Amino acid sequence: QVQLVESGGGSVQAGGSLRLSCTASGSTFFLSSMGWYRQAPGKQRELLAYKAGAGRSYVADFVKDRLTITRDSGKNTVDLQVNNLKSEDTAVYYCAARQFYFDLTSPDLWGQGTQVTVPS
Repeated sequence: QVQLVESGGGSVQAGGSLRLSCTASGSTFFLSSMGWYRQAPGKQRELLAYKAGAGRSYVADFVKDRLTITRDSGKNTVDLQVNNLKSEDTAVYYCAARQFYFDLTSPDLWGQGTQVTVPS
């Protein structure tokens, strides 16, 4: 069993920055990909970014200029830094992970989610 726990959500003024952290615990030996999704009210959950083994990484085009993802495989952590926050960034942000595969388009593990609110 693998557990993902996020931290760092909250309310941030427009134009500000936020750093989210996720730590995986349990049977993490086969974790191959870790990253972040978000789900805004009334919208589908969308993939933001991930880092995987074999040097693979992905950042969605719509946030590429404002987002940085870092992963420490030794510590089983993945962090997300989002700059220049906008009201449309308001969403629940989910840490996600996948075992055995070097992509995160179909995660098999999810965190509980952390709310990020950017007042308009």
